[in-house]
Amino acid sequence: MFREIVRKKQAISREECIEVLKGQPRGVLAVNGDDGYPYCATINHWYNEEDGKIYFHGNKHGHRVDAMKACDKACFTAIGDGFLIEGKRGLNFKSVVVFGRLEIVEDREKALEYVRRLSEPFGFGEEYVEAEIKADGGAVLVYALVPEHMTGKQVNES
Repeated sequence: MFREIVRKKQAISREECIEVLKGQPRGVLAVNGDDGYPYCATINHWYNEEDGKIYFHGNKHGHRVDAMKACDKACFTAIGDGFLIEGKRGLNFKSVVVFGRLEIVEDREKALEYVRRLSEPFGFGEEYVEAEIKADGGAVLVYALVPEHMTGKQVNES
């Protein structure tokens, strides 16, 4: 059902894919949008090593939520930090593509815990995060991408 990576020499292991997901706080989530158009948005994510799911948060209303409710299939892409090799042209980086299905986190306590985890890479501090949760926590929707297929590759742009 899912396609394999074409450039097999560039493929990275599942463990390397997970390291990219854990190391990068942002990625692009794509869903089936209005009138057959894809809808993609750059969003924060948190990879949960315990259950293997990728968690996101957002508003309870809007284009993404409507698309999720119409079709739970999604694709998420994260790109690792790039680096240069001295004397060579082009950026080197790892990228990961995850296909799966979206599910809403119904347990409110878990959802708020995941919001806390989503904020960690940004250094806001516990006091700030708790104040935001108190002010806007009721308006937050937390959802997870349950991976069905994941590939990654090492890219050299030269």
